[in-house]
Formats: sequence, C-alpha cells, structure tokens
Amino acid sequence: MKAIQITHTQELNIIDIEKPQTPGQGEVLLKLSYVGFCGSDINTFMGRNTMALNPVIPGHEVGAVIEAVGAGVPENLKKGMVVTCNPYTNCGNCPSCRNRRVNACQHNETLGVQRNGAMMEYITLPWEKVIPAGSLAPKVCALVEPMSVGFHAVSRAEVTDIDVVMVIGCGMVGMGAIVRSALRGATVIAADIDDEKLALAKKMGAAYAINTKTEDAHQRLQELTNGCGPDVVIEAVGSVPTYQMAINEVAFTGRVACIGYAKSEVSLQTKYFVQKELDIRGSRNALPSDFRAVIHYLETNDCPIDTLITKVIKPEEAFNTMRWWSENPGKVFRILVNFED
Repeated sequence: MKAIQITHTQELNIIDIEKPQTPGQGEVLLKLSYVGFCGSDINTFMGRNTMALNPVIPGHEVGAVIEAVGAGVPENLKKGMVVTCNPYTNCGNCPSCRNRRVNACQHNETLGVQRNGAMMEYITLPWEKVIPAGSLAPKVCALVEPMSVGFHAVSRAEVTDIDVVMVIGCGMVGMGAIVRSALRGATVIAADIDDEKLALAKKMGAAYAINTKTEDAHQRLQELTNGCGPDVVIEAVGSVPTYQMAINEVAFTGRVACIGYAKSEVSLQTKYFVQKELDIRGSRNALPSDFRAVIHYLETNDCPIDTLITKVIKPEEAFNTMRWWSENPGKVFRILVNFED
C-alpha cells in the first residue's frame, strides 16, 4: 500500500509498504480517508524537529473509517464507522500516568513523530485509541486532534466566564484555544502577525484582535483590560518574543498556559513570576475528554471548516506542497492528504 515518508531534510517520498491484513487481539483496522500535515511535520521536513524519527512516516491528524475489528474490541466500534484517533501512547507507570494525566506521559510516542504515523492507506491501532466521530465527515475528523490541543490548554488554564484570555498565535491549535475560551464565556483577545488569521479568529469567537507586528500590543492590551492585563495568556507559537510577551503582559495573579516549543532558550524576567504570583503551566497534547469536546463543538456549531482547510492534496502532491509550505509558513492552517481514491 501507499505511504508518505519524510526521509531526510527537505526530502519526501511515496513508498510502498505491506498492508495490514487482519487486526489482532484488541486492535482496529482503519482505512484512512484524510490525514493532516501539522506544524511538527513541516519542522520534520525542514530538519528542525529533534524529536522525530529519521526517516519517519508522518501523520497524527486522522479521519478514517473502520475496516475491521479484532477479537476483544468493544461492540460500539463497528465496521463502517467514521472515527478519528488519539495518537499518543502512555506507559501507565510514570508519574504523569499515575496522576491520570496520560497526555503528558513521560514516555509518550506520538504517531508521526517518535513512531511512524498515519500517512498511509491503512493502519491498525489499539481500540482504546480509536474515537468515534459521531456525525462528522472524515475530512472534518482530521481537524479534531489539533483543535483538541487548544481545548486542553484552556482546561489547564482553568478559564472561566469572568476571564479575559489572550491567545498568542492563531494557527489551528490557537484557534482551538480561542473557540474553547469563548465557549466558556471568556472575553478573548487574539494576537497574531497575520490579518487574515486574526479576521478568522474573530469569526471563531475572539472579541478583539491585535496584530503584534503592526500595533503596540502592550498599549492595546492596557486599553482593552482597563490597565490590568489579561487574566490568562495562552502561548500557542513557541518563540522567544511570544513567551516573553506572555509573561510581561499577563495580569497580576494571572495564569499562563504554554503550548508552543521554543527552539532556543528564552530569557524571562523571573521577578514577574514572584511579583505577579503567576501560575505558569505547561500544556501538552490532549485528553480523551478534549477530543470529545471538539467533536461536540464541530457537530453543534457553525464552524468555518472550509476556511480552516488550506489545501486538500493527493499523496503524489505532498513533496511540492511541503516545499511550498516551507516557503509560505504564515499562510497555512491545515493541509489534508486525501487517501480515499
């Protein structure tokens, strides 16, 4: 069967691998319909993802249909169901797992990063990692995982309806944080350097938008928060300036949820940790409840799906598309690979 493999820096090939035939005990065989390329994949393609295998089959944003189920699989998972998947492993023994925060397993291996992923025609997974998608179409299912990461950050930040929340970065993960914060009744301020993304953020629930490249972000935030700063800042970029902005701009006794991986060391004014008595929290991956919440949102709300999907491509177009993305990093929400035909 056909699979996409990133073999080296800026090298991507279509390879032929053996198709799984029959799912084993407790396994589900999925026929992939759509698989999304995400930020970790473009970093792997560019040689900047130090956590990824080399070579690696990417892909952990999945829209699929159950092809077959093995022995011991619960009866609610049936052939023909549209599903997505939880792409993270958990060991069950580390401190995170013992504390029931399996999303942050010390030994996690994410599909398409630390182990081969789902950019192929068929894949087998343990039934526990297969998530029924209700009425969602397979193409929409491929948006669930990245949005769930943003949903999880909102839970980590304990956002409520009386909070002003600033989300730095309006990619797919940031959009998830914007949506979830708005659903909880918070006042959301979106921050990015791209006006198109900021316009979409307002459609997704942000009350205000700040272009940090063309505006004085500090002044705008002071105006919007009556001189207090936002109660919560969610960092969804992973850069030195955005981490510094999060700490500098959050209100006294505020909460900062950190999603993005900065690729270099970040110098911070640690006095603000103490003076503001901040809660600074990492936010990694997502829990099953976050996946269910995203599916519920996509089923029951008028989400601009077509705007979130930048391109739908065939596997044979993957190399040229990734090269284009590497040259136009600010113009992509999600690129989906269509394996249906």
